Amino acid sequence: MNPHATPVLVLSLALGTTITISSNHWVLAWTGLEINTLAIIPLISKSHHPRAVEAATKYFLTQAAASALVLFSSMTNAWATGQWDITQLNHPTSCLLLTAAIAIKLGLVPFHFWFPEVLQGSPLMTALLLSTLMKFPPLTLLLMTSKSLNPALLTAMALASAALGGWMGLNQTQTRKILAFSSISHLGWIAIILVYSPKLALLTFYLYTIMTSAVFMALNKIKALNLSMILTSWTKTPVLNATLMLVLLSLAGLPPLTGFMPKWLIIQELTKQEMTPAAMAIAMLSLLSLFFYLRLAYHSTITLPPNSSNHMKQWYTSKPPSTPTAILASLSILLLPLSPMVHAIV
Repeated sequence: MNPHATPVLVLSLALGTTITISSNHWVLAWTGLEINTLAIIPLISKSHHPRAVEAATKYFLTQAAASALVLFSSMTNAWATGQWDITQLNHPTSCLLLTAAIAIKLGLVPFHFWFPEVLQGSPLMTALLLSTLMKFPPLTLLLMTSKSLNPALLTAMALASAALGGWMGLNQTQTRKILAFSSISHLGWIAIILVYSPKLALLTFYLYTIMTSAVFMALNKIKALNLSMILTSWTKTPVLNATLMLVLLSLAGLPPLTGFMPKWLIIQELTKQEMTPAAMAIAMLSLLSLFFYLRLAYHSTITLPPNSSNHMKQWYTSKPPSTPTAILASLSILLLPLSPMVHAIV
């Protein structure tokens, strides 16, 4: 790929995201989603590997179907109510169609099938964009229409996402697929609280983005595409591997790390809404994903020497982690423990 093409595509992603999150009109929001889709496809397929081309094709087809559903639901709503305003989604059929369309775009169960395959065929940094930035515009549309959505449907999809994201990640050995199922599981936590507390759903997404970005950047630094590559990387970057273990435990939601905060607040809010069974169910289902986070953390810190030690170069630490990786990792680990001190100072 031409080196000048990447900045143009990243700027297009930023433009599409900005258009969607700042629009009040359905057609403008749809335009932003389309710009995003067209900008990310060259980044997915830039390696020209058959797996990358397959991933780009799958991504295009699913996103095209979802965009058509978004347009159809907004047209149906405009036909019934005369309103093109995003916040005025009042027609029941339009609400159902929009929920399905956004679920396809996000990768919520039962529309999750494309997401692990696309992530597996993408480079690590493109997979990071697909897991974080590309989910922000559709999630914004859900937040803007949250008052019109069906709570029972979203709760069912959320519990199914938490269950399937944890269950399917158990036997995976590829890091990108593990993080794809991790993303599906976290989307379940966001979806279950969306109707009751949109601000909490947004906070959960922000913290998920910080933690996932730290994990992807660390894996990109050590070039770990599967568990066995993590296993032999501790000799090269011991500090980064130890940090990666803590970030993974934070992503799992273990106290006192940052990832515990959104899960704690969501369970508290669900209990206030008299949804204790749902809170118990999603808390129990998170134990499934905890298993593969612990397995990843174990692999990142295990002290097994590399099998191929023919030359000494691999035993010495390479360049230190980049500043963004260090900042994101620090936030992923220390944001919750430091928040009472920050609150006391402020």
